[in-house]
Amino acid sequence: MDNVDLKRLIDIITAEVIAATRPQGGAHATCACHATRLDCCPSRLQGVIDAGATRIGLHAAGGAATSVAGLIDHTLLKPDATRQDIEQLCREAAEHGFATVCVNPTWVSLCARLLKGSQVGVCTVVGFPLGATTADVKHYETRRAIFDGAREVDMVINVGALKSGDLRAVERDIEAVTGPCRDCGVVSKVIIEAVLLTDEEKVTACTLSKAAGADFVKTSTGFGPGGATAADVALMRKVVGDDMGVKAAGGVRDLEGLKAMVEAGASRVGASAGVKIVQQSSGKAVTAGPSGY
Repeated sequence: MDNVDLKRLIDIITAEVIAATRPQGGAHATCACHATRLDCCPSRLQGVIDAGATRIGLHAAGGAATSVAGLIDHTLLKPDATRQDIEQLCREAAEHGFATVCVNPTWVSLCARLLKGSQVGVCTVVGFPLGATTADVKHYETRRAIFDGAREVDMVINVGALKSGDLRAVERDIEAVTGPCRDCGVVSKVIIEAVLLTDEEKVTACTLSKAAGADFVKTSTGFGPGGATAADVALMRKVVGDDMGVKAAGGVRDLEGLKAMVEAGASRVGASAGVKIVQQSSGKAVTAGPSGY
C-alpha cells in the first residue's frame, strides 16, 4: 500500500466515523407493508419472529436464519475442553440445528468428521484470543483450519496495531485471513474486541474489515474484560450496512440476551448457552451443556 492508497483508506474511515455518529433523518422511515419503521419491518426477519426479534441484518452466508438455533454458533472454546465435551457439543448441534459449532483449531478435524452429512458447519478461531500473532502466522493458521474442515473462521484483529494507528498493519492482518477464506469459499469473521476500543476505533475496525472483504464483524472473543453489548452491535451494523453479517459474542446467556442482540442488528450470535436458549424459545425445561463462553 503506497501513500496515496493509505490516504484514500484514511479518508474512507473518516467518512464512516462521521456517518456513524451523525443522526440520520431517514432512520425513522416507514415501510409500505406495515407502516412501521423500515428497520423494524417484520417482513425483513420473518424467519426469526419466534425469537421475538424486531430487526435483523442479512446473513452473510446466504439469507436470514429460519430459526433461533440457526442464529447460533454453538461455542466451546474453554482451554480445558475434553474430547468428550466436544463430542457432546456436536451431538447437541446436530440435534438442535445450530448454524455451526465454534471450537479451537485442534478440534476442527474431529468436528468435521462428526458433523459430516449434517447441516451444521464447523467454525474455528484464528489468532485467538489476543490477536497478537503476526499476519503470516494467522494466514497459515487459517489455511490449516480450512484443510482440517473449517467452513467458517473467526479471527482476532491486532488490537495493539489498531490503537497505535497503524492501519496498514491492521488491514494486512485481516487480509491474511480473508484472502484464503475467499479463495476456498469459507466464511470469515473479524473479531474487533469492542470492549477494548473507543467508538471511533470500532468504526475504523469495521471499515477495515469491510475493505478486506470479510463476511462478518464480531464483537468479542468472550475472553476479554467484557462481551457483546446492544450498543456495539448497533454501531457495527450501522457501519457495515446490510452487506455484511454482525456476530454478537460473549455474555449472551439466555433468550432475552439473544433477542436484544438481534434487535440491535446481529445476524449471528456466538453462545455456549445455545441449548438453553433453544429450550427457552420452545418453552421446554432447561438443561445444562458442556460449554463456558
